[in-house]
Amino acid sequence: MTTQLPGDVTPDNMEAALQQAVEIEIATIPVYLYTYYSLNRVPDQDAIKAYLLQRLQAVGDESDAIGELAAKLDTSDLDEIAQLLSAWIMVFANKAGALIVSVVMEEMLHMALSSNVKQAIVGPPDLLNKSPEGWPVQLPGHTPAFDINLAKFSLDQLYTFMEIESPHPLGKVTAEAGEAIDYTTIGEFYGLIEEAIKQYYRDYDSYDTSAAQLVPGRGYYAQNNINTNYYDLFHRPTFVNAEDSGDLIRVVDMDSALAALEEIVEQGEGNTGGSAFGPGDEVECGAFDSPGDFDDPDHAELAHFDKFNLLYCEYQFLQWAFGLIGVDVGSLFVYRFPENPKTADYPPAIQDMSRLLNAVYSYLYIMTQACYAHQDDTQYEIFMFGIHKSMMWILGSLCETIRNSKYEKDGVTYAAAPTFENWPFEQGTPPKQQIIALYEKAAKSNSGLDNIGIRIHSLPDVPVQAGEPILS
Repeated sequence: MTTQLPGDVTPDNMEAALQQAVEIEIATIPVYLYTYYSLNRVPDQDAIKAYLLQRLQAVGDESDAIGELAAKLDTSDLDEIAQLLSAWIMVFANKAGALIVSVVMEEMLHMALSSNVKQAIVGPPDLLNKSPEGWPVQLPGHTPAFDINLAKFSLDQLYTFMEIESPHPLGKVTAEAGEAIDYTTIGEFYGLIEEAIKQYYRDYDSYDTSAAQLVPGRGYYAQNNINTNYYDLFHRPTFVNAEDSGDLIRVVDMDSALAALEEIVEQGEGNTGGSAFGPGDEVECGAFDSPGDFDDPDHAELAHFDKFNLLYCEYQFLQWAFGLIGVDVGSLFVYRFPENPKTADYPPAIQDMSRLLNAVYSYLYIMTQACYAHQDDTQYEIFMFGIHKSMMWILGSLCETIRNSKYEKDGVTYAAAPTFENWPFEQGTPPKQQIIALYEKAAKSNSGLDNIGIRIHSLPDVPVQAGEPILS
């Protein structure tokens, strides 16, 4: 008789384990989105060049800094140096945005894949009000625990992202993270579930093949959109997600369940033998060309860990280069977002917009939950006319609009940022009607929301409780 370890997954805790998997994926979405919206992907290149030229002239031609930059850029002409440095900024800001949003898209895919596995084996996922509250937070069950913040783009934030996606256990020792199934990497956690599936859920009868799932072939998931594209120094477009890196999987048996979980791990950590932290959890910079660094058969798309590793190393180099002439490179393309903001931190007008944003964000999960209670045309309507529209046009527009609002705290002027708080919808009134009321209040004190209102009014009307009929 074998002894069950605390981290073992069995039929007794399979439901809890799969729900934990869903909540791990949900926990990553707001933090990646927050950092993404802190980026100005298309800053004013002429203004940046003019500023850099001024700094270069202030440093002086005789400076060692000019010599180092001239050697790197193969020119000693200050105007050319300023032009090349500004081009670096344009490419990097856009590339960083494309890579981060590509991870967001795949994290939403992972939430759906883990939800599909749960639906097939033990019943529907619980997605409502599962977004983390009270930042900083820790990943459920991760040992050692480490803080995850809503924070702007920085080396520290990229390092945290690498900790989340690390394919190997972290070397540091801290307190354990609450009451959950313990694991040292997300891949290890999914491995525990996979072993339980192989042992206890081999039979076809173990799977509910009639329950609603988010499945391929209906256009629910697309690897790329306009936000996952960037242009290189030669203005060549690059989509950062590969077409063969993964898709939704309908879970109907052991093989499809394992395939869904393995896809999550490979997209996050890469394949065996890829990049990882060095000794002491130090970031190592390399070519990122090992087969293990990729998540697709053609080796066209880096795994999440490697995407963040690449950005970390490139940004570290930019900080060095721009630091030679006394320039904080982040100030040229990163909004001054606060860390871990709450709606209550904002002035009243910004609070109105923040409440609307949080309600729309929470409604995404209400609609996704409903997709696991409805099939065919009703599910299609919810997803295509609700979730896609909310994510791409409504939530995105609100996140871009709110950062145009400024406020002061402790003598510092910040750009307002999305807080991604769970919104407490009132019982008895359809959530869509509550969102419309929040919009009408926000529109009175915030300009530029007209198009958002049209889109909100055209959303499907989905009740809070999954399983209830769609109202319209």
